[in-house]
Amino acid sequence: MTVSELIQEIKAKKSYLCVGLDTDIEKLPAHFPKTTESILTFNKAIIKATSPYAVAYKINTAFYEQYGAEGWSLMEETLKYIPSNCFTIADAKRGDIGNTGKMYAKAFLQNMDFDSITVSPYMGKDSVQPFLSYGKVVIVLGLTSNSGSQDFQHLPVGDKKLYESVIETVSTWGNSDNMMFVVGATQAEKLKEIRGIVPNHFLLVPGVGSQGGSLDDVSTFGMNKNCGLLVNSSRGIIYKSQGEDFAEAAGLESLALQTQMAAFLD
Repeated sequence: MTVSELIQEIKAKKSYLCVGLDTDIEKLPAHFPKTTESILTFNKAIIKATSPYAVAYKINTAFYEQYGAEGWSLMEETLKYIPSNCFTIADAKRGDIGNTGKMYAKAFLQNMDFDSITVSPYMGKDSVQPFLSYGKVVIVLGLTSNSGSQDFQHLPVGDKKLYESVIETVSTWGNSDNMMFVVGATQAEKLKEIRGIVPNHFLLVPGVGSQGGSLDDVSTFGMNKNCGLLVNSSRGIIYKSQGEDFAEAAGLESLALQTQMAAFLD
């Protein structure tokens, strides 16, 4: 799925919801056996219940890679179950130079055929470029919501903060059709400033829901003429209920978020 196709889905569903599949076997409802097969069963039920309201799914690859070859198979099977009208994100946070970067890009964007991948820009331009060569979307870490973001991202660089300099520089390596930026929902007050740097790029905004981010604030400060937002909720949706109604509860929570989003899109 391209960015232009994503924009059409946002308009059609009146939603910019991204569901995060950070599936932890220890957090599955109690009626699930503690087996890796349960992860796939759970994911399929969540996707079926939420896909009427979501335009994207983000698979946090660490939750699958921990199981080795079996985990990669689970990730591939989950990816295949996601409807073709939904944008897919490999939340892998890769970023390396030369042949290493090329191999990471090939794994996720060619062999697994994700629509996009999250990338760390810390090693510079030659660590991002390999991911731009597949005609997919590279989602670059811009301003994250974890407490450790204060360690480096907010350091002054001349008259800017480091994260501002990173976003400004990285945006020149691609364009709004092949590049997005991660901006944490708990950093919503910074979205207006970031929009001044990248007015046309999509922003992937994690942290709404269980992490305390405000959908209203994110939408008010971060939306552009094409919406320009993918707001991700993971735990707040997929673990909404610990009962046998877990999928229904996930669907209802997704509907609630989509209803709020529709008001901003009207």
